[in-house]
Amino acid sequence: MELYKHLVKREHDGNPIKVGLVGCGQMGSGLLHVTKGMKGIETYAVSDIDVNRPLRELSLMGIDKSDIVITEKLSEANDAIKKGKYVVTPDAMLLANMETLDNVIEATGNTEIGAKVAWTRVTNGLDMVMLNVETDVTVGLLLSTIAKKNGSVYTVAAGDEPAVCKMLYDFSRTMGFEVVCLGKGKNNPVNVYCTPEMCAEEATSKNMNPKMLCSFIDGTKTMVEMAAVSNATGLLPDVAGMHGPKIEVSELVNTFIPVADGGILSNSGCVDYSTGKVAPGVFAIVKSQDERIISDMQFLSMGKGPYFMFYRPYHLCNIETPIAVAEAAIYREITVVAQSMHSEVVSIAKRDLAPGERLGTIGGSDFFNMITKYSEAKAKHYVPMGVTPGSIVTKHIKKGENITFDAIKPDPNSFVWKLRTIQDDMMILGR
Repeated sequence: MELYKHLVKREHDGNPIKVGLVGCGQMGSGLLHVTKGMKGIETYAVSDIDVNRPLRELSLMGIDKSDIVITEKLSEANDAIKKGKYVVTPDAMLLANMETLDNVIEATGNTEIGAKVAWTRVTNGLDMVMLNVETDVTVGLLLSTIAKKNGSVYTVAAGDEPAVCKMLYDFSRTMGFEVVCLGKGKNNPVNVYCTPEMCAEEATSKNMNPKMLCSFIDGTKTMVEMAAVSNATGLLPDVAGMHGPKIEVSELVNTFIPVADGGILSNSGCVDYSTGKVAPGVFAIVKSQDERIISDMQFLSMGKGPYFMFYRPYHLCNIETPIAVAEAAIYREITVVAQSMHSEVVSIAKRDLAPGERLGTIGGSDFFNMITKYSEAKAKHYVPMGVTPGSIVTKHIKKGENITFDAIKPDPNSFVWKLRTIQDDMMILGR
């Protein structure tokens, strides 16, 4: 693998890719250990609101306290990196401004922090990898556009479902197959009205933040991931929220195809998911109309055709994330970014909301989120998920109703809201 050879060379030359990490939670803390074991790449700076978390992980990795600098000063942080030391800080924006870091990985899942860090990096021509897909589906189109203009690389992380689905999409299209459906497995049934309190015990047993677990259970994470896939490929949700049938791997190829051929899709070219025993896998349902290719695929035990399935039974999340960093640094390659806003993730009330209430966070008790076509979301004035937190309710919103711009007032101090208005203007002007 040429990428590995490049990394070995950088290790040999004493020139490792220097990485910063924002967010040392479940994903981020594991990522620290991954880069420590790799050649030619290492995470030298970590930001977390609780500095004890990165300090604990660095200790577990055998890093001596004398090699760690705890600071909120940019000059001290850059000097530490130049001396080969590690930086720990509670200030995410410190990492965003550090030119001594070749790349920064954002792993908080918080759209406000993600937007601020990414905007600062790309406007300064610095590379950025987003493990925070919530931010990407809200303002990723703008961030990638600015990055291209400034000669930096902005990309969603390798290893997460959007990147692995995009890999299958590129694989399929390169060989000339029509991609009928790209999808993923979801390892628990959807309960859109889940609250952090309802899953607190399970979250504790899994060492997770209850709101993070709630965002998986209420479907938000799946909606976000497949919206990122949609915006990168042009494939669309067949229906709002997608179908999400509970089926097994063997049934995927007969289910995620058009109704006319016995499936559930009204059109070809969709994104979707299954709650059967598919997770942690991702899949591509493809089609060929060439009889010779169909015959060859039959010979290769890929099914009877004309529909076939390419299935990757795993995605490695934070374990694979450093690959995106390495490819950005060495090849200037992008793993996956939005090409346009094909889909939107919009917010729906989990409970009756009254005027004057300030809406809480993603994975909270106020709203869940659902993928829909961007054209529909725009026409009906649905509020994008990333803009919802912190907004003030101005009209009564019933449980189960879409949250619309005529019923809320976005937080005027929200940075992600400011970026979203710029992105919307950019789309109107066709830039």
